[in-house]
Amino acid sequence: MTLTNSNIYSEIVTEYSQSPESYQKQGKQHWKRARASLRKALNRYSALQNTAQKTTSSEFSSSLKTQLDLLKSNIDKLEQGVIQIAVFGLVSRGKSAVLNALLSEKILETGPLNGVTQWPRAIRWTPNIFINSHQQETAKIDLIDTPGLDEVAGEVRGEMAKEVTRKADLILFVVSGDLTRTEYDALRELRKAKKPLILVFNKIDLYTEVEREDIYQNLQNIVADKSEELEELEDIYPPTEVVMVSAEPAPIPVRIEWPDGNVTNEWETPSPQIDPLKQKIITILEREGQSLLALNALVQAREAEVIIAHKAVKIKQDEADDLIWDFAKYKALAVALNPVAIIDVMGTTVIDLALIRSLSRLYNLPMTSYEAGKLWKVIIFSESGMLLGELGSSLLLGLGKVGVTSYAGVAITQASIAAYGIYAIGRATKVYLEKGCTWGPLGQDIVIQDILSQVEPDTIIYRLQQELFEGRRKKEEGRG
Repeated sequence: MTLTNSNIYSEIVTEYSQSPESYQKQGKQHWKRARASLRKALNRYSALQNTAQKTTSSEFSSSLKTQLDLLKSNIDKLEQGVIQIAVFGLVSRGKSAVLNALLSEKILETGPLNGVTQWPRAIRWTPNIFINSHQQETAKIDLIDTPGLDEVAGEVRGEMAKEVTRKADLILFVVSGDLTRTEYDALRELRKAKKPLILVFNKIDLYTEVEREDIYQNLQNIVADKSEELEELEDIYPPTEVVMVSAEPAPIPVRIEWPDGNVTNEWETPSPQIDPLKQKIITILEREGQSLLALNALVQAREAEVIIAHKAVKIKQDEADDLIWDFAKYKALAVALNPVAIIDVMGTTVIDLALIRSLSRLYNLPMTSYEAGKLWKVIIFSESGMLLGELGSSLLLGLGKVGVTSYAGVAITQASIAAYGIYAIGRATKVYLEKGCTWGPLGQDIVIQDILSQVEPDTIIYRLQQELFEGRRKKEEGRG
């Protein structure tokens, strides 16, 4: 069977909308900002680790060490410039064969029996990529082979896939025909990682050209299917990210005529048809390699910071509640004893800000300008409520605080409003300190947002904007 690739290349090769130099310059900027962001987070929480070892539980110290090690490993990965590409798929889809074909060498064992690959294994691949119009350099890529997703025990498979996916900068999902239900479920899980994904249609040599094209179209059309069952797969990959290959073609019969006139029939194995996938990966690396590396490091660092902040808030829960209660008493007393409403607002605002600063110090978490802006809304609402309470009680009784007969009742009412207001501010501060650590200058969310806003529309990273921003926006609305 003759394999034609003219129709494949038209799907995967696009002209650069920028020069290679521009892509490299942009990628370098993304890389530098990501490294600065991770270093800043590491320095901040390294100081927290020194305090945690003396003042908090061993559980928190252990969790903090785990996340700090994650930050360090991602900084090392950035420094080394190693792109990690993970390969997933079911048994007998040819995952190892695809990697061998990319490597142009049979390093990974393949065979007809299930279970050839037992554990994830990384192999270094060093293709040449263009860094400008006339110069190439050797890329450093770790190709990670994984066991078949349907041959590993459920719990082990889930943890293995989650760990490999977390580290991967790019994912290849290998199929050898129309999607099965198990493959559909696996793709749905992989999408949750919000990583760039290429669907590799392998073993195309086993199909006629008509069959091959039908399956190819079916894989593309999945994203357009609006049925309830397939709705969750919408936008899991654009059509141009379905690549057809034949990594290890089956032997074909060949008729050989010898000089003496004898004719024999032998079996011959065709060369792997892997160029479409290789070209796709190299194009991605030339245009987006450093940006992919930066983005993945930032996403992992963001998750680490959120875990640290959550643990810090949880471990200091009782101390924070006592602190909020103390400030509520101080604020209530100050309002009750002061007869002038405007001075109440000014004085209690100072108390509110002091509480926020005290909670920030207690948790050893930064109060970024992003979250401070949100807290100002809570403070203004609180102080407005207190001022309206004072005016309302004065109108209701026909007297201000200076009225002796009703002073005690008005003071108690206004003190209660003030106490509730600072309690609300304290609770909001705990939430914003926990959730806002990744914003602010060089915060992971800010840098991620900047990277995604700068990439070209025809890049593989571009489609991540909606997935990364939409999930974050919903979280923000939920707590706003």
